[in-house]
Amino acid sequence: MAKNDNTNIQLHLIEPRATEKSYLEQTNRIYVFPVKKSQGKQEIAKMVEKEFNVTVTDVRTLIRNGKKTKFSKGKHAYPGITHRQDKKFAYVRLKEGDSIKVFDEPESETSAKEASKAPKAKKADKNAGKENK
Repeated sequence: MAKNDNTNIQLHLIEPRATEKSYLEQTNRIYVFPVKKSQGKQEIAKMVEKEFNVTVTDVRTLIRNGKKTKFSKGKHAYPGITHRQDKKFAYVRLKEGDSIKVFDEPESETSAKEASKAPKAKKADKNAGKENK
């Protein structure tokens, strides 16, 4: 059997977070990405550069610990405490001039057509300049 060359390709679908905090960070060319806990900074930088065709200058990572949650196995069972999964986020700074569209919506064709069909400015009416007496 011949091996398929596509088996070695790892698909990494990476999307920047669209939150208020990440929107404020974009003014400094910093974008926030959720990543796997096993990924390193160099690997994250290569993925972002390849996915969005930008130049990464800095990567900082953060692991947010999972919150405690209570659970019960039934009406008379003693409740227990467990933790949600930890999450890792990468704060990626891009080279000046580069950007990634996260919040910008593409202009639809219908709105562009409507703008071009807007009525043109008409000549001023002869009576518009006269005051009513």
